[in-house]
Amino acid sequence: MFSVMAAASRSGVDGHSWSKWQIALVVGAPVAIGLGYWYLRNTGSSSDRQKCQLTGKKKTNVQSVQTTNNGAARGADDVNSSNTSQEASPFDQSQDFKKEGNRYFKDGKYSDAIRCYNAAIDACPKEKVYDLSTFYQNRAAAYEQLKDYESSKDDCTKALELNPTYVKALHRRAKAYESTSDLKRCLEDVTAACLLDHFQNQAAIAMADRVLRELGQQHAKDAMAKRGPVIPSKHFVKTYFSSFHSDPLSLPISKGKEADPVLNGESEPKSGFLLAIEAFQAQRYDEIIPACTEEINAENSKYKLEALSLRATFFLLRGEYKVALADLEKVIENKDANVELRVNALIKRASLHMQMEDPPKAIEDFNRAAELGPGISDVYHHRGQVFLLMDKAAEAQADFKKAVDLSPEFPIAYVQKCYADYRYACMEQNIERAKKAIEEFEEAIRKFPKCSECCTLYAQVLNEQQEYEKADNYYKKAIEIDPENAALFVHRGLLQLNWKGDVDKAIYYIRKSLEMDDKCEFAYETLGTIEVQRGNFLAGAELFDKAIQLVKTDVEMSHLFSLKDAAKAQAVVVEKYKIPMPDKE
Repeated sequence: MFSVMAAASRSGVDGHSWSKWQIALVVGAPVAIGLGYWYLRNTGSSSDRQKCQLTGKKKTNVQSVQTTNNGAARGADDVNSSNTSQEASPFDQSQDFKKEGNRYFKDGKYSDAIRCYNAAIDACPKEKVYDLSTFYQNRAAAYEQLKDYESSKDDCTKALELNPTYVKALHRRAKAYESTSDLKRCLEDVTAACLLDHFQNQAAIAMADRVLRELGQQHAKDAMAKRGPVIPSKHFVKTYFSSFHSDPLSLPISKGKEADPVLNGESEPKSGFLLAIEAFQAQRYDEIIPACTEEINAENSKYKLEALSLRATFFLLRGEYKVALADLEKVIENKDANVELRVNALIKRASLHMQMEDPPKAIEDFNRAAELGPGISDVYHHRGQVFLLMDKAAEAQADFKKAVDLSPEFPIAYVQKCYADYRYACMEQNIERAKKAIEEFEEAIRKFPKCSECCTLYAQVLNEQQEYEKADNYYKKAIEIDPENAALFVHRGLLQLNWKGDVDKAIYYIRKSLEMDDKCEFAYETLGTIEVQRGNFLAGAELFDKAIQLVKTDVEMSHLFSLKDAAKAQAVVVEKYKIPMPDKE
């Protein structure tokens, strides 16, 4: 199944769901499992506020209270001061005005609060820069409540000119930028706020995640509209077709006496679909769509439906989803078509629905395929993978069992069943069942010694069990079986990080994967993540950009743009605030 299988081997198998913001904001954090992401420690903190009453004279007794993050007074800062002098100085007067403004702010009288903050700013001596910055920030908070975001933004800027590391002003200006759809500046401000505040503000972290997601979606939409088809690597195509036990399009071809293709035992002259099949067998994938189109447009086409299905498959592989859907629809709705062909088309359309983030439609197509071809194991194998990605371990377990019962000699379904059994045991916290699932992995490897997927999935389970050396040995074995699989080297590199924290060795393996397959976007993404963690933000952004050129879906592209945007924002913030970087050696 397109990309679902890849997704399971990349991140779903580790049992983690990664937030985009988890990529990039901790400077010098240790590299962790999976793609090298980590969870931030988001401990909220509340700050003391002052609740004051003012009658026009200086008050010496100030009652300190604590406000909640959701309170109306959030953001109106106070500065403790005391003066026993009979006559109030200009600075004392400014404090009085500020306190009266805070009282109005708490009561929801924001225009009155602004008038008081105006007076505080006018009265305050110019050398009292930190107090002035507080008055501007408080006035910005009042403007924000009135939804006057431009004035709020301007006052935050004035506060930051006086106090460049004023976290509250940065966060407030970020909110103003977000409200006016200036997401790039918003991201820079909220990044600075998170870094300077040591990630103690959960609201800022949530904003960063939200803005990165929105920016990523915007950039992905623009990029997808401009880009052309992305031709996958030959190994990717091979892996895709290997995920089907009985794809009716993977037909054996031999040569007849006249060097014509022999299809289904019949010697025929070379024509559109037969040429496409021949090109498929020779891995000349760029010839397949034109040859299928020739067959489809022929007046007396014998293989029109087969050509539609094969063309749809390669449109799908190239990321051309609209035309792929149109071709699949013609096959699915033709009741005269071969059942196996219609079921295969339904499975592929279901995978497209998953790529477009529509799981209900995907499951609907799988269910229809199961009704049409109840004895075809591919239905249950691929639906099981989708259930795994949806964290429905019990349903996945049942489907993989059905797939294995129907095709007991199909190794990929067999090992996926092992993984589903293991995942279900973990979900149930059943240690005995988990041990049994691990034993089933070892049995799968004995039963299918030439299946690299058996070794790969088992290695990832061993990694999760912290049996690192054993996991590494199974990655080695998988590479021996399938030496052209670049993703295996990425996984082995990630194991080095989790096992020994060996960044250099991890980078060695990941770069080796790119030497083998320069279209391995998984490698670019992972290497970019490592560079960001080492503080090489712009280098990481460049690597994310290379991965962006290779992915085929809006979802994948949005994710990668989020990582790229986060890395670039950090580069700006670290330079601006001269934040020390960790040792990169």
